[in-house]
Amino acid sequence: MPRSDEAQAFFNAVYRAVQEIPRGKVTTYGHIAKLVGTPQRARQVGICLKQLGSSQDNARYNSENVPWQRVISAKGVISPRSEPSGAANQAVALGHDGVTVTIGPLGERMVDFAEYGWFPRILPSEEAQGLVPSDEEDEGDDGEGA
Repeated sequence: MPRSDEAQAFFNAVYRAVQEIPRGKVTTYGHIAKLVGTPQRARQVGICLKQLGSSQDNARYNSENVPWQRVISAKGVISPRSEPSGAANQAVALGHDGVTVTIGPLGERMVDFAEYGWFPRILPSEEAQGLVPSDEEDEGDDGEGA
């Protein structure tokens, strides 16, 4: 089933945001959702990344140009998948990025946000364009007219 224009726009926004995560850093599904203007849609970010194709699919965004492995859960854990090797593959890919993945007490694969976390207020591409987060636009304005 083809995606609606709105859904495709969301997928594309997610993929572009994930492309901006620097090598050696990770962020969360929720933070990507916030950066693309839909903080309530963290789970949908995961769905977008799950549906990412390969470059052989001739897709504009694919697993070779969107660093999907750099997005993890808010707990700093690589999300488990239905395919058991999925989390292991993500850990290996993060290792290639220079990110250390440790094994937690319950066997979960973990990343230290203090060392590897990437949580900008806005995307670097938006900052380069001079855009400001909406909560900063009114800074210095006490709300009273002159």
